Amino acid sequence: MPTDPSAKNEAIEIRDPASGATARVLPCLGFNCFSWRAPVGDTQPRELLWAEPGFESGDKRHSRSGIPLLFPFPGRIGGARFEFEGQTYELEPGDPHGNAIHGFAANRPWRVIDQQGDCVTAEFRHSQDAADAVGQWPSDYLLTASYQVAGGRLRFTLRAENVGDGPLPFGFGTHAYFRLPLAEVADPEATVVRAPVGEQWTLSEMLPTGETVSGKDSLLVEGAPLAGRGFDTVFTLSSQMAAGQPTGPLVTSLVDSGSGREVRQTFDESMTCCVVYTPDHREAICLEPYTCVPDPFALESRGVAAGLRVLAPGEVYETEITLEAVVA
Repeated sequence: MPTDPSAKNEAIEIRDPASGATARVLPCLGFNCFSWRAPVGDTQPRELLWAEPGFESGDKRHSRSGIPLLFPFPGRIGGARFEFEGQTYELEPGDPHGNAIHGFAANRPWRVIDQQGDCVTAEFRHSQDAADAVGQWPSDYLLTASYQVAGGRLRFTLRAENVGDGPLPFGFGTHAYFRLPLAEVADPEATVVRAPVGEQWTLSEMLPTGETVSGKDSLLVEGAPLAGRGFDTVFTLSSQMAAGQPTGPLVTSLVDSGSGREVRQTFDESMTCCVVYTPDHREAICLEPYTCVPDPFALESRGVAAGLRVLAPGEVYETEITLEAVVA
């Protein structure tokens, strides 16, 4: 049965009895999956996500733990305002520069509509679950998201439907905090990080300027130890091409060379951007697939392709992201 967002805040645990894998989700704070324990090879289930101690209470910052779900815009919107089809929309500032950040869905309660042993599904409707922000976005939308655990996999699906009367511009992204190191006695800085990035967007006060730096980050593309490098960086994604066509899903990975343990993140080609972020505590790294570049309205108004998507009334966007723990 659907839960009342005003009810007592409680985490939901889903479990795969065959493997012992579990995931814990907090519906009261963005339907955030803040814990994923999975077997890696022949080991006992191990925590593979990082969350701030006490995150389960529901009163911690929503974007600094687990897997925040960023909709209808990932990253920032400059000055907390944008224009769409001749109308100006005002948002709430959320960073020190006065920019809006990470949308409406990540810091509000979702309504659980189905729960099985290994799977949980919830909904978020802007006009119902972000009623305080009605008028801040061009159209109403309904999100339906699910998490499922099976062995060494955590599968996430999202369905976004325009349930309003006008066009729905949007971007979507996830902000997973992958726990480091992958093995108990390993050096987190020795973790090999790999991501299929292309060009790097130049930033000014955390907003893309519209220019990119040519040349790929070969250390990320080929895979190299983290080794003290710091990131808060926006990249294009670059899939391999065959006969001018993308060859398939995109994959990021983290590898502990000593044990061979690997965590892979697989997503589809609707994702055009990847943000790589290293928190100051260095206990995690974020590899964030986005459908669009941050501040997409401003960029596209200047003729810069940013990946902004628009759904007509009744249209649907669907995507899937799979996390997998293996021994390489």
